[in-house]
Amino acid sequence: MERSCRLNRSIITAAVRLWIVFAFHEAESRRSGTGVDTPEQQVAPPAPNIVLVTCDSLDGRLTFGPQNQTIKLPSINFMKKNGAVFLNAYSNSPICCPSRAALWSGLFVHLTESWNNYKCLNHDYPTWMKILQKHGYYTKVLGKTDYTSGHHSVSNRVEAWTRDVKFLLSQEGRPTTVLIGNESTVRVMNNDWKNVDKVTEWIRHKATQLGQPFVLSVGLNLPHPYPTPSMGKTFGGSTFKTSPYWLKKVKYQSVRIPKWLPFSEMHPIDFYSSYTKNCTGNFTNQEILDIRAFYYAMCAETDLMLGEILTALNDTGFQKNTYVIFTSDHGELAMEHRQFYKMSMYEASSHVPLLMVGPGISGGQQISDLVSLVDIYPTLLDIAGIPTTGNLSGHSLFPLLRGFVEENSIKNSRPDWIFSEFHGCNVNASSYMIRTGQWKYVAFANGITVPSQLFDLFADPDELTNVATKYSEVASNLDEKLRSILNYPEVSKAVHQYNKLQFIKWKGSLGKNYTDVITNLRWHQDWQKNPVTYQNAIKRWLNSTIEV
Repeated sequence: MERSCRLNRSIITAAVRLWIVFAFHEAESRRSGTGVDTPEQQVAPPAPNIVLVTCDSLDGRLTFGPQNQTIKLPSINFMKKNGAVFLNAYSNSPICCPSRAALWSGLFVHLTESWNNYKCLNHDYPTWMKILQKHGYYTKVLGKTDYTSGHHSVSNRVEAWTRDVKFLLSQEGRPTTVLIGNESTVRVMNNDWKNVDKVTEWIRHKATQLGQPFVLSVGLNLPHPYPTPSMGKTFGGSTFKTSPYWLKKVKYQSVRIPKWLPFSEMHPIDFYSSYTKNCTGNFTNQEILDIRAFYYAMCAETDLMLGEILTALNDTGFQKNTYVIFTSDHGELAMEHRQFYKMSMYEASSHVPLLMVGPGISGGQQISDLVSLVDIYPTLLDIAGIPTTGNLSGHSLFPLLRGFVEENSIKNSRPDWIFSEFHGCNVNASSYMIRTGQWKYVAFANGITVPSQLFDLFADPDELTNVATKYSEVASNLDEKLRSILNYPEVSKAVHQYNKLQFIKWKGSLGKNYTDVITNLRWHQDWQKNPVTYQNAIKRWLNSTIEV
């Protein structure tokens, strides 16, 4: 069916409005398979361009609510004013590579078996970018992608494989802060800025010469914590680093120190994660405050990078026919729940930013529908007028946007839940999260050996009270819904088998060097205190049957 759009007549001139109407009608006709003629001639306007900006570790709650009072994010606010912000957007796996695999494939992690930061998509996987290229788009990738297999350190992959071993390993550096430069130091993350410069240069001087629509993917490392050199060759990303220029923009008085549960009340998965992230020691309120403030400052630097890209699109006139999507692979706990990093289903870790501007999208929208990163794949194809094929896990975001009227809306085909899963390091059991409405339900392993969690996000947004027992019927219904999405006990078992087989293969490849190599991985400080205990624990694990 042909779709139409309503544009806000109060904010654009009549000429630009008319042009966008024609452009959007054509985009809609491409999606519906019908032709639309302009009043003056039967020549279709160019297909829309697409720019996807994906950063790393930005807490999605910073785009709305109380959290955004700690730091000004003018570029994100610009996108909110001129487009849509999705208030309930989630990562499908709160860790870098599997999350990005979901974004680039449009499929849940268990369907592609993207189990950890080392095991993700094959290099020849048919991503949305390859499909757009086949349909006439010029494709450009700059910066971080990180969705294919084979990346990250040996320590990182071994930590994921050995999470089934019955011991605790201190794997990360203690989270800390580093202040560099002075009040005029704007560019702290130099690698990201080099890529942003390449992006803006390409937009201004190369894209303007193209005779075809383009899709540009920009990957940023910020606001991911920096490597910690004191950890040695394996490096742990536990340093929150910024400059006085950015730190001055943080409202310290608005930075909240999160409440921590006593160790005795922590969920067993949380205790394991806190230990492996080196967060079970004592932290002063000032240390926690600094970590969070430095993180917000890093988010502000990320926002400026986004702004440079938006400015380049505006200066070249591309904003008239370009859809821009901004998101992140996951969030950052920043000392919530006595943890930093991600690898958790708590909001700070799993909630991601998702904003969108472009032709026909009315400004000022705050969309509360539950969405996730797998929705980006079908959305990009929808923009390009390419029909989706196969059974994607996601759904196009277009039906949720004001400015798009549909006679036969497909909004009802979108489920009323989102799903996320995690199988990597720093967590000693596979975890599965389903959120629907006010409820977030998290199951672990086989659903029996590790207690599940249920949070009422309306009454308890900080997720401090597990009400799975109090509301057992709600928990049971959500567990049933979760099992209709996947047989999670069997998936957990498959991950256990994968972990053990991969470790055995890796161990065999080292020969006589095995003992020395494994002793000096990221956990070496604990391992070297009592090597026999750890070696024997590995042996018992390798000789045991598969358990979940």
